[in-house]
Amino acid sequence: MSAFEQQLMNRLEDYALRIIAVYNTLPDYPTAGHQVAQVLGKQLLRSGTSVGANFAEATRTHSLADKAAKQQICIKELEETAYWLRLLIKADLVAAARLDPLLTESSELTAIFVASVRKLQA
Repeated sequence: MSAFEQQLMNRLEDYALRIIAVYNTLPDYPTAGHQVAQVLGKQLLRSGTSVGANFAEATRTHSLADKAAKQQICIKELEETAYWLRLLIKADLVAAARLDPLLTESSELTAIFVASVRKLQA
């Protein structure tokens, strides 16, 4: 793994830990609004933590095409994560101020992967 890839992996691990922290703050007792929070939270947890796992796989691929394909999955998972974050805000389940930094990080990571995929496919 290159130094850049290691730095990106560290950033993705931090991102996943921040997603886990958001999930852990969601209410977990069974009332109507809180049940929604848990459903959305589980979706967020799945997509937000899978980015790093897919990137780890991308670093061990045998071809540039396979690496690009794995990184495209990272883009899709980041877009999905941003969607769940926005939904948590719009449903008034989590304050925007709490999630805006994660939305910014999602956008920045997406831009990194888009640039990487373009370079790999060139």
